[in-house]
Amino acid sequence: MSRFLQQLVNGTVLGALIGLIALGYTMVYGIIQLINFAHGEIFMIGAFSGLYAYNHFIPESLRDDPAFALPLVMLAAIAGSTLVAVLTERIAYRPLRNAPRLAPLITAIGVSIALQEVVRLYYPKGKDLQPFPALVSQDAIEVGDVFIPWTSVFTIVIAVVLMLALEGFVNRTRLGKAMRATSQDPETARLMGIDTNKVIVLAFAIGGALAGVAGVIQGVRINSIEFQMGFLAGIKAFSAAVLGGIGNIRGAMLGGFVIGIVEAMATEYIPQGSSWKDVWAFVVLIVVLTLRPQGLLGERVAVRA
Repeated sequence: MSRFLQQLVNGTVLGALIGLIALGYTMVYGIIQLINFAHGEIFMIGAFSGLYAYNHFIPESLRDDPAFALPLVMLAAIAGSTLVAVLTERIAYRPLRNAPRLAPLITAIGVSIALQEVVRLYYPKGKDLQPFPALVSQDAIEVGDVFIPWTSVFTIVIAVVLMLALEGFVNRTRLGKAMRATSQDPETARLMGIDTNKVIVLAFAIGGALAGVAGVIQGVRINSIEFQMGFLAGIKAFSAAVLGGIGNIRGAMLGGFVIGIVEAMATEYIPQGSSWKDVWAFVVLIVVLTLRPQGLLGERVAVRA
């Protein structure tokens, strides 16, 4: 039983991280129906931005103080990933907004590769793991026979709080209403005086900020980052968004939890499961979408011609 509970905890933590990245996909796709395959690299940029700030802007005497270093690293990650996300929208996606849908999709793949190469070339040892500081206690809470690291608690709490904050923003603020109006009918929203370009940029900025937070969390969890870390994480996050019902904020987080828990359980209980650990997310996606094409929470996004 303790093994099961331990894997459940591990899967929940992984799911929280995947769900946090998936919220960025949900924001962008929900507004302009763009599958931003470069979002995983935005997550990676956030991690490297935080590491750069730690190494170059925080005095050595204060680096061992998590209360001082962690907020600064987090802010730097948010700033870096948000800036890159906004620039990507302005330079790569906005000129293709009225182009056939295949064009921005191919562009997103190109942007993904370009961002990976920029980081790889900037860091002399880009192919190696870069050490990330332990900004959260590595100790664990013992609950019965289950050990829950503080990094796991930190990951789950941050992911859930940010999901609830995002949902509140979208549902209760004027900008959130403008985002929902743009998602439903951009032409009518424009006629009603909504600056749709501003709304789209805001969606990219929010998605980038969330990815930056996720990047720091990943670095803190495993104490290392690398320039290819965003590719598979981005694919899993997109799968989580589709699994939960793309366009649905809670669905994105639910999809992340489902994928994380299934991956952890399959790794533990299926023979040679660890060798196939990156496959289970897509197996679950195929099964669920076969039975329920709109995703677990059933959020439908109108298809625009």
